Amino acid sequence: MEKKTDLRIIKTKKNIYDAFISLMSEKTFEEIKVSEICERALINRSTFYSHFDDKYTLFDGLISYMRQSLLDELGKNDKIHNTKDYYMEVLRILLNDLEVKKDLYRASLLNNRNSIAMDMIYSTLKEDVLQKINNKTLEGVPADFIAFFYLGAIYSACLEWIKDGYKYSKDDIVSYIDKLIPEDIIKE
Repeated sequence: MEKKTDLRIIKTKKNIYDAFISLMSEKTFEEIKVSEICERALINRSTFYSHFDDKYTLFDGLISYMRQSLLDELGKNDKIHNTKDYYMEVLRILLNDLEVKKDLYRASLLNNRNSIAMDMIYSTLKEDVLQKINNKTLEGVPADFIAFFYLGAIYSACLEWIKDGYKYSKDDIVSYIDKLIPEDIIKE
C-alpha cells in the first residue's frame, strides 16, 4: 500500500518555499533569517524546523526540485536524429523551465548573484547532452568539447534573457539560435 503525503505537509512546504523565493527577490540569501521565512509563510519556527534543518537545507531542496524537474523534461527530448534539432529542443525545454520558474530564477540570479541555480542548470544540461551524443565527433573535435561549446551558447543566451528582463520572446530566441547553429554538428 502506497503511503500518501498529508496535504497539510504539502501546503506547508509550498508556503515555506514561496516565502523563501519571495524573500530572495527582496534581499540576499545571507540576509534572510528563518524567522522571516516563518513570518512570511505564516508558520511558527518549530513547523519550519520539522521540515528543514536550516535555510541551507531549504535552498538545497529547492535546487534539487529544480534539477529533477529539468531532468524530467530533458528526458522527454527524443529529437536526437539531428544534432541541431536536439539542441533546439533543449533550448525550448530550458526556456520553458526558465519561464515557468521565472520568480525563482530571477530571485536567485539578479538579487542574490547566486550561481548555485545556474550551475545546476548547466550541469544538468551537460549531463543530458553528454549522455545523448556519446562518443561522436565532428572532424576530429571530441563530443564533450562540442557539447560544451554549444551548451555555453544556449546557457549564456538564456542567462542574458533573464538578466534583460525577458526582453525577447521565447520564439525570438529560438529563431535567433536556429540561425546560428549549423544543420548537423556531429557525425556518426
